[in-house]
Amino acid sequence: MADSGRKMICVNRRARFDYTISETVEAGLVLQGTEVKSLRDGKADLKDAYADIQAGEVFLLHAHIDQYEQANRFNHDPVRPRKLLLHKREILKIGGKATEKGFTIVPLKAYFKKGRVKVEIGLARGKKAHDKRESIKRKELERETRQAVRSRRDAG
Repeated sequence: MADSGRKMICVNRRARFDYTISETVEAGLVLQGTEVKSLRDGKADLKDAYADIQAGEVFLLHAHIDQYEQANRFNHDPVRPRKLLLHKREILKIGGKATEKGFTIVPLKAYFKKGRVKVEIGLARGKKAHDKRESIKRKELERETRQAVRSRRDAG
């Protein structure tokens, strides 16, 4: 990904397992200087994070960005709410769908794009237990077929 001007910071793998993602949007992130330095070190976690719309603005909540070790007293709060930068029409579009029953907004990944921090958020609906079992079975089946193809290719 580095050749396209992107550097991956972190990925929320749990989001695609727990939710069915119907739509994704790229959003900018308002940060303090120590947060950017910590993100450059790759010290972030989106596992329990979600986005919420308050007064026409979107905020990323419960996203953990570790404190920057060299910042001493000027450091930031690791789990503070962070504003997401979206166009008004994107906020209205996602906000309208997120108010429907069962939908939420979850961050999928965070990355640097041309020196700026971006977060890919997705409109998500929670999966039931049987859906999760189906996705696990599908992944195992795909893995087994890949292994079978690889072993055939190596043997033949």
